Amino acid sequence: MLHVVRIRSSMRPLRWLLVLPIALAFATCASQSRQRPATRVVAPRGSAQWSHDWAKGAVFYEVFVRSFSDSNGDGKGDLPGLISRLDYLNDGNPATSQDLGVDALWLMPVFASPSYHGYDTTDYETIEPDYGSNADFERLLEEAHRRGIRVIVDFVVNHSSSEHPWFRESASSASSPRRDWYVWSPVDPGWTQPWGNNATWHPRNGAYYYGVFWGGMPDLNWRTPEVRAEMTRLAKLWLDRGVDGFRLDATRHLVETGPGPGQSDTAETHAALKELAAAIRSTHPNAVLVGENWTETPAIAAYYGSAAVVAGGDELPMNFDFPLATEIVSGVRSGNAAGIAAKLVEIAALYPPGALDAPFLTNHDQVRLATQLEGNAARMRNAAAILLTLPGAPFLYYGEEVGLANGPTGNDEAKRTPMPWDSSAGGGFTTGTPWFPFAPGRETANVAAQNDRTDSLLSRYRALIRARKSSSALRRGDLRILTPAAGATPVLAFLRTDGDDRVLVAHNVSDALAIAGPLAVGGASGEKIFGDAGVGELSGSSGAWTIALPPRASAVFRIR
Repeated sequence: MLHVVRIRSSMRPLRWLLVLPIALAFATCASQSRQRPATRVVAPRGSAQWSHDWAKGAVFYEVFVRSFSDSNGDGKGDLPGLISRLDYLNDGNPATSQDLGVDALWLMPVFASPSYHGYDTTDYETIEPDYGSNADFERLLEEAHRRGIRVIVDFVVNHSSSEHPWFRESASSASSPRRDWYVWSPVDPGWTQPWGNNATWHPRNGAYYYGVFWGGMPDLNWRTPEVRAEMTRLAKLWLDRGVDGFRLDATRHLVETGPGPGQSDTAETHAALKELAAAIRSTHPNAVLVGENWTETPAIAAYYGSAAVVAGGDELPMNFDFPLATEIVSGVRSGNAAGIAAKLVEIAALYPPGALDAPFLTNHDQVRLATQLEGNAARMRNAAAILLTLPGAPFLYYGEEVGLANGPTGNDEAKRTPMPWDSSAGGGFTTGTPWFPFAPGRETANVAAQNDRTDSLLSRYRALIRARKSSSALRRGDLRILTPAAGATPVLAFLRTDGDDRVLVAHNVSDALAIAGPLAVGGASGEKIFGDAGVGELSGSSGAWTIALPPRASAVFRIR
């Protein structure tokens, strides 16, 4: 049986168990918040709309600048190095086929920071010196935009570095003008991280400050109007400088109301994000905001906000789809597509109309796809095809397109190793010593080894992105699930529709021949716009089509 589903492309009371001093501290913050209702903003009728046509269906590419390309031989990637590789990502000429063809870049943190990863910012207005200068960043924007590549940057809004001048001033005295830019308590409330056992309150100068990730990254106090105003100013500053939007880090944790559940997804967090989004939408409606809300689908859906007044939602217009990524990887590993279909059904039921999904496979915080799939080339090809035929704006993690594996250690650096451009000693990444060792397997998992091979994983990514761009239905169409969302099925099949453009997509996630169909989608014929070796033409009659799919094969047909 076919299962058909259409997918449309106030402060909580504190617990009395808290000690009185910290309760009073939070009450002071709440009082400030009540004096300024901005954190409870609801978009009025006639409010500005998002203008995100460019992002609908766009393919984004996540870059860790430190690991992408080193221009000066110091072993660290930098902005000039990234500029030199832009033609690999998109050369600006639609007639060529040797570039990857991505539409936008997401740069992991590029602002000044004392750490290798950059998520502890010390200066939100200045580029990290290891990567270059503000002038280098301006040149990157010019060169990227000249090729038709948009650029979004990581904006770490939940916390700063403990070395930031704001925090140093805040920590200097209980009477500091910036004391309430961070969250302080005269005693240790004893909270632990909502996902673990590490402490979240850290001692400094006779008091305790809140930092949900670690002591080096104290949380900004989003109840303080001046903090909200400053973060909005900084966002607009970089948008005025030419960036096309932001990936917002750790957006679930902006405003805390207590331990445990009070450290994530609070009403005040949603209100603060709505205020920020409204401010950006009013002056830069083309800018995208992509939320990192690493949780389950119902909670993620809430971060879009309401679509009653603002099309697509009045909060964050894009959110990373962590649960869908999990289902894709799991389905490809197990050979069962039902979990992927079920997750797409759930998204359809819970996301607001017009919501722009941000699907992906893995990112910088996760074990790389190639390692999760045990280096199995057919599975990697499978996962790529599923991702790049789904609705929304898919994100690729650098190196995923050549099968880059995890590095040799168990820390986060091993998920962010240097990009292997070739198999030489420096990997084409640097003429010096890389800041971190290359991942194993780069003898074949590198750009040079795959560049001219039509059967390589890199060529597959290029072909899939070209197919996506050739069809408005693949880029921005609705999705109708055609295969079961329960039990076991080797095939994920769906119909993508945008006006007169109708595309039938089928993926076999198993290691055996599979038959998709009959698939009742109408039409008199089908034109193959993407198909793996061994995939024949559609068979059947009266628009009930059947597709024979070899092991791990994918096919895309335009229905006439």
